[in-house]
Amino acid sequence: MRYRFYTADVFTSRPFGGNQLAVFPDGRGLADGLMQAIAREFNFSETVFVLPPSDSRHTRRLRIFTPSAEVPFAGHPTIGTAHVLAASGEVRAEGNEARILFEEGIGIVPVRVQFREDRPVFAQLTAAKMPEFGPPAPAAAELASALGLELGDICDEGIMQPEAVSCGLRFLYVPVRDRVVLGRARVRRDRWDQVLAGYWAPQVYLFTADTGSPEVHVRARMFAPGLGVEEDPASGSAAAALAGYLARREQTAGDMLRWVVEQGVEMGRPSRLEVEAERVGGELKNIRVGGQSVVVTEGTLELAD
Repeated sequence: MRYRFYTADVFTSRPFGGNQLAVFPDGRGLADGLMQAIAREFNFSETVFVLPPSDSRHTRRLRIFTPSAEVPFAGHPTIGTAHVLAASGEVRAEGNEARILFEEGIGIVPVRVQFREDRPVFAQLTAAKMPEFGPPAPAAAELASALGLELGDICDEGIMQPEAVSCGLRFLYVPVRDRVVLGRARVRRDRWDQVLAGYWAPQVYLFTADTGSPEVHVRARMFAPGLGVEEDPASGSAAAALAGYLARREQTAGDMLRWVVEQGVEMGRPSRLEVEAERVGGELKNIRVGGQSVVVTEGTLELAD
């Protein structure tokens, strides 16, 4: 049998940047094990299989696989799949935008796709789950040893400390001193297995406010070897939970908080994620993550009958 697929680069406006994604716009007939094998074959951070929704009021159902596991939610596959469906004409705009409801393992994920001259140019998801905060993080010295850093490289005083947060996928947020430190971080697998493999949030998101650009608020890297992803160029689900981490530390007044996050620079795949957190009466109510995408390839996967 033949299965059509697209690849896209997500959270970038140019091919060969951002985070690679494979999208199968019709995954019907593929067994779970075969979906996992296909994701392993592509070896991108995620591969998405699009299925009919269980509720006709929704647009599609998504199953999202890393090279080693299925995940209930991920941001760059959600954004990238919305773009692919819009670019291929499977989802059409009303006026200058399309509103999509994806069924994912975490629940219903709304996505808004903006069009210009009948082409999708920007997609923004709304997180299906508000931030959940995890147990205390491992000691900073332990984290430093697992990440090839020195103890003084990790911020562990005042309000900026390591903390675990989830908006459907768990991440440990580790603030570091500057982008020089960020650039020399390396996963030490022996220490990773000892320090993080059994922790509530084994995916680690390193970040700094030292971005080198007044237009960028956060520079980040994300490591998830437990999911088969040694490093991720752009992590939308992590950006959503980062909004929860930052919002509870934000002292400024106002009900709309915005950040621009840069990721993937050290990998040669620069990515730009635009993040919003909406507060009502001081309480966090909505988190949105958006960005641009580009379709790179279209092809057919041949499977024996």
